Amino acid sequence: MTKLRNEFQRHAERQPPKYPPPFSLRLTYEERARLIAEASGRPLGAYIRECLLGDAAKPRRWYGNSPVKDYEALGRVLGVLGQSRLASNLNQLAKAVHSGSLPVTPETEADLKQACRDVAAMRAELLRALGKTPGDGP
Repeated sequence: MTKLRNEFQRHAERQPPKYPPPFSLRLTYEERARLIAEASGRPLGAYIRECLLGDAAKPRRWYGNSPVKDYEALGRVLGVLGQSRLASNLNQLAKAVHSGSLPVTPETEADLKQACRDVAAMRAELLRALGKTPGDGP
């Protein structure tokens, strides 16, 4: 076990850290709220670095909190979903199919086709909101 520990230690010592350890800064609630407001949606750490270092601050890679690229498209889809009873209706259709009680009339077939088109349209809007094209999705 000691040999394994020594080997691990030797490998661990070779790897230089990517960044130095973080620096903590204590703020009052008011100070933090002010900085958040001044940051205008940017990450707080990046904003503080800009204030302290100015142009000398190197930009960091930031992935953000969300992959959403188009909030309007996402809002439209969520609005349509909120107004529709799509989930409830699909659940009722699934129950009827499982029980064998779904009457297949031309009207039912048209409704099912329309529901499929609606779901496809929502999928396309969601993919667009995420910055992808409909062919990119799963």
